[in-house]
Amino acid sequence: MRKILILLSILIIVGCQQKNDLPIEISLNENWQFKGIDTLSWNSATIPGNIFTDLLVHKIIEDPFIKTNENKVQWISKKDWIYRTTFQLSDEVLNKKNIELNFEGLDTYASIYLNDSLLGKTDNAFRKFTFNIKRLAKKDNHLKIIFKNTDEIEIQKEVINPYKLPEGKRIYSRKAQFQYGWDWGPKLNTSGIWKNISINAWNDYKIENIYVKQNAVTDSAANLIVEIENQYIEKEQLKYDVYLNNKLHSENSNLKIPITIKNPKLWWTHNLGEPYLYDIKVIVKKDDQILDSISTKYGIRTIKLINKKDSIGESFEFELNGKPVYMKGANYIPQNSFQNKVTNTYYEKLLTDVVKSNMNMLRVWGGGIYENDVFYDLCDEKGILVWQDFMFACAMYPGDKSFLENVKTEAEQQVKRLRNHPSIALWCGNNENSEGWKRWGWQADRTEKEKKAIWNDYLAVFDSILPKAVNEFSDTDYWETSPKYGRGNPKYKSEGDAHDWWIWHDAYPFEHLQENVPRFMSEFGFQSFPNFETIKYINQKDAIDLKTDAIKSHQKHVRGFQLIDEYMERDYKIPTNHEDYAYVSQLLQAKGIVMGIEAHRRAKPYNMGTLYWQLNDCWPAISWSSIDYFGNWKALQYKTKKAFENVLISSKIEKDSVKTFIINDTFEKLKGELKLKVIDFYGKELWFDSKEIELLENSSQQFYTFSLNKFDRISTLLITEFNNEKSYFYFSKPKNLKLPKGEIEQQISKIEKGFKITLESDVLQKGVFLYSKAKGHFSDNFFDLLPNENKVIEFKTKATKLDDLQIKTLNNI
Repeated sequence: MRKILILLSILIIVGCQQKNDLPIEISLNENWQFKGIDTLSWNSATIPGNIFTDLLVHKIIEDPFIKTNENKVQWISKKDWIYRTTFQLSDEVLNKKNIELNFEGLDTYASIYLNDSLLGKTDNAFRKFTFNIKRLAKKDNHLKIIFKNTDEIEIQKEVINPYKLPEGKRIYSRKAQFQYGWDWGPKLNTSGIWKNISINAWNDYKIENIYVKQNAVTDSAANLIVEIENQYIEKEQLKYDVYLNNKLHSENSNLKIPITIKNPKLWWTHNLGEPYLYDIKVIVKKDDQILDSISTKYGIRTIKLINKKDSIGESFEFELNGKPVYMKGANYIPQNSFQNKVTNTYYEKLLTDVVKSNMNMLRVWGGGIYENDVFYDLCDEKGILVWQDFMFACAMYPGDKSFLENVKTEAEQQVKRLRNHPSIALWCGNNENSEGWKRWGWQADRTEKEKKAIWNDYLAVFDSILPKAVNEFSDTDYWETSPKYGRGNPKYKSEGDAHDWWIWHDAYPFEHLQENVPRFMSEFGFQSFPNFETIKYINQKDAIDLKTDAIKSHQKHVRGFQLIDEYMERDYKIPTNHEDYAYVSQLLQAKGIVMGIEAHRRAKPYNMGTLYWQLNDCWPAISWSSIDYFGNWKALQYKTKKAFENVLISSKIEKDSVKTFIINDTFEKLKGELKLKVIDFYGKELWFDSKEIELLENSSQQFYTFSLNKFDRISTLLITEFNNEKSYFYFSKPKNLKLPKGEIEQQISKIEKGFKITLESDVLQKGVFLYSKAKGHFSDNFFDLLPNENKVIEFKTKATKLDDLQIKTLNNI
């Protein structure tokens, strides 16, 4: 559809009377059926889709996302499945010199038959496969695809491989690795047609790809080269018209077309400027005939990963348009175990939430998928940078010739597909493969010869094939593995990026994050329960019950419940009822992660980025996410929104003193009055001071120190204010605070898109959590309400009434 719209707009630009010989594209997503090779009768299928969702639509299986139903559907992955359709081709299509059948994504081991002839076999869910069907195509056609179960093929591959590789048989299949089960996701190993199928018919010419390269960018001019990859039979000279923002910019006869943009607008992350995009269209003509066209959005920017040796180790920072930019964000996983359920609306909502939360980078984690085009388009439009992993995670992979060739083609296709997106900041080879090999016991009981062979296979992929693809087909930087050093190596704090799982996996206290700051934190996290709606959905009952078999089956970390409990006991009073426990688990998660974020930002420029694990969920679960499966913000999402603001006030305790820092991520100096006061939980002011300060651009500075000795640490808090931004800081853990009892007065009034809620109390109310059965979003939540001050919250909802608003606070736990 998108290409059709582009072609229509181009025809309007150049005039509808002009002759053309454009390729014809036909979608083949309709009229599909499926069945098991040895089970079931034919049923209708949805394309794009997968076998699980097709079975679910026809009520052949129960929803694997609820109760313990995941266990009931494991048989599906062990079966072979067949899909079929029929389609007609017009004389116009049949008369074209070339007719191609394009598969954007088949999952995974597929045999394709057109009119009973085998076209070929596929073995990579991440690759596009194209077949020339000119000889086989006719007016009435039938297409059949047989999907072989992965188990059978993986067993064969494992037997052939000269050594047993760690982390199971999944490593032999080029498909989404998380489908085999992860410590936050279910085992739902899909098969099917997960992306579009189309026919492309053309005569003498077809554009394959466009690459916009930046030669040089200054304030006065951007010099670009537009490179066209094509298929051309006649090899006569052609004319290339380049349109910039729908105006004819240049005419050329070369495949590499130079264009100059005067006084260019640069692309920036949304927190630092405008993510401006140019619209570039190329129309290819022979004499008066239009042969083909292509269009892309393009942001002019430079992005570099800076690794420089220094007195401490080696830096790890991103430089955008020549300026060092602090990266704030999270790790992103697939939004659903069944990708066809992720609509454009879901992408829009989640990435809008990312912007609202002041994040400027997402890391697309290597155990999921290379995301759909819409994901990167929205990141471009919204000014979000993307750290893009190749799809390898937590394992060692084979190194036979066919596997390496498969990976080489995959890498080339994906790099070419994504290289024009200004949001792509980095390609990373894998997630934790190197750390696993060096730290997780994978080398135990192996001969030196075997260890050397496995490591050489690793190098073949991550030190050769992938960096060569990135270097040859893009101008983006490549990073071999994340993290550079595992947490068992002391260099994890001084060189490269770090995954600090001393928190959680090794049960270190949250305070560890304050004293162990790396150069760039690309993973750290902590679990919590999801929102009440999600818990009820898992259990399929209205009451909040955390002890069901359903809840246990949606906790995929073997020590998950134990660790939440252990950490909660350290910092909070453990609630006696399940509803309160789920609520406090979210406060606990937010406390720990924000403690890390603030420590990282205070350490700027030693540390230049913090990406926590993880932003989202692929199913309803107890996990590390800050936004649960249904899109509800947990406490962590609300707290990181504040912790990621461009200007952050952050305090910490050292011995008996409080030190207050202000971090400025903007490129401007800021002046103003810093105000500090200590109050008790009834609002009485115990101490006040202020001073005029100047924040340097792009900096972290300590501006104030005071002694705690004269204050009762369990009944007071510090309020710090700068340029109308406030920060609240407590001197003791939540479980030690003497929080008073008191009522919260509330006033609710209807507004255009929901309700306005005004709250007030004569005592401090800590961790105020608003909730309702009505579906919607609170503008703020899990906040602290100061004594005798009112706070206004907006609840965006389609509900027409709000008569069940409920409030929880730590004061009443």
